[in-house]
Amino acid sequence: MPSEKLLAEIGKFNQELMKAGVMLDGEGLQPSSKGVRIRFSGEKRTVIDGPFTETKELVAVHLCCQGCVKGVQKAVGQVPGVIAAADMDDGTVTLAGPDSATVQKAADALVAAGYFGKRSDPGIKIVAQTGAQDRKVKSLAIEGVHLCCGKCVKSVNTALGEFAGVTGNTATKGAKSLVVSGDFNHNEVFAALQKAGLTGQAAKLVKAP
Repeated sequence: MPSEKLLAEIGKFNQELMKAGVMLDGEGLQPSSKGVRIRFSGEKRTVIDGPFTETKELVAVHLCCQGCVKGVQKAVGQVPGVIAAADMDDGTVTLAGPDSATVQKAADALVAAGYFGKRSDPGIKIVAQTGAQDRKVKSLAIEGVHLCCGKCVKSVNTALGEFAGVTGNTATKGAKSLVVSGDFNHNEVFAALQKAGLTGQAAKLVKAP
């Protein structure tokens, strides 16, 4: 334990540093519950309140509008103790919670709401229970894809339009389901949607001859 004389000298030295503008504060560390994290993206600032026991980030998530951001907040809001910060510019979703298991539940809720992304940390798993099978189909009904606006629909059209074998789809704004038509592999359609930051679940399929 330092002597009172040494502590007094340290205090005096710290005061001199503060007066010189070298040190801003000497009050010591505070718990993360009293802090915030600020994410910088160009001129945009995203503030997340503490505590920060466990934080994970998903990248390449489909976030084209405020409706997408609200959808993320609604999905993650079902998991108590987790805070989500969605960045439209970067297509990232940061999940902060009390422990890794709770944050994983939030990630699962996000996928169940029709979003998909890549994990930036091996401590979190992004698994979509699509019901997809490695087989050829002519028609596939997909439920649960996030389609809050015209831009979401455009993203689906672009993702599937670049996929060989798909001739069309019925995606519309606000729809709970869509039907993909053509002659294509079941699994690969979901892979195309997930590459665009979206996902869903297979409702039914018709085999190709």
